[in-house]
Amino acid sequence: MRKKYFQDKVAIITGASSGIGRATAIELARHGASLVLAARRKNVLECVAEEIKALGQKVIVIPTDVTEPTQVDNLITTALSEFGQIDIFIANAGRYVRGQVTELKKSDFEQSFEINFYGVLYGVSTVIPYMIDQKQGQIVLVSSLDAKKGLPMDGPYTAAKFAITGFFEVLRQELKGKNIYVCNVFPARIDTPMIEHIKVPSISAKIPAEKVARAIVRGIKKHKVEVIVPGHLVFYSILNSISPRFMDWIVRIFHLEGWEE
Repeated sequence: MRKKYFQDKVAIITGASSGIGRATAIELARHGASLVLAARRKNVLECVAEEIKALGQKVIVIPTDVTEPTQVDNLITTALSEFGQIDIFIANAGRYVRGQVTELKKSDFEQSFEINFYGVLYGVSTVIPYMIDQKQGQIVLVSSLDAKKGLPMDGPYTAAKFAITGFFEVLRQELKGKNIYVCNVFPARIDTPMIEHIKVPSISAKIPAEKVARAIVRGIKKHKVEVIVPGHLVFYSILNSISPRFMDWIVRIFHLEGWEE
């Protein structure tokens, strides 16, 4: 039963070599989907592909730098050539840029936007025409809880995540009625290589990437507009909407931004 929804569906995942991307690829394979894995490190992608083949699912590896439009074009056209369809596009590739705003340079923000905003924009804008032609599709953005409440030291990352989240808000509304569903995923701190150097307080302990992957799969099946992981942190977003200063205090008291080890 759990394979029924994803049977015969094809999913592209960017940033699939590790962390949330890898975990989501494996989770989708367990549910019966065929996978297109994209990231810069071909050798690591091939290791993930072997795990998916062991589950009996079709998979191809396409080394891709999402900040390069020509490589993104190749990703989409190769996936279509191999499978003839793209049912799910998961924009997961990202980069964590950290530092105090007063000490950062313009280039730090440009570096964050290059992958966290434009890297997503290239892929989404390229795949949408094909989904419109095939009259169905699902687009998933793996954002961050930082896009609900910015944390100190996360200026470049938060700015880019807020920007792409806003873009997806508009995109979801503009695609209404076209049978293309758009979902924003907001994970809290995740136990991935991207932030392995950041120590966090126990109140916001890092969660496994596999937990986010399961939430993403549920969100896709239910056509959810937003997914917050872990689910109980919905209150975090609501409280910040009601009283941003109170949430500022919570951030300070519990040192939610963490610290570098």
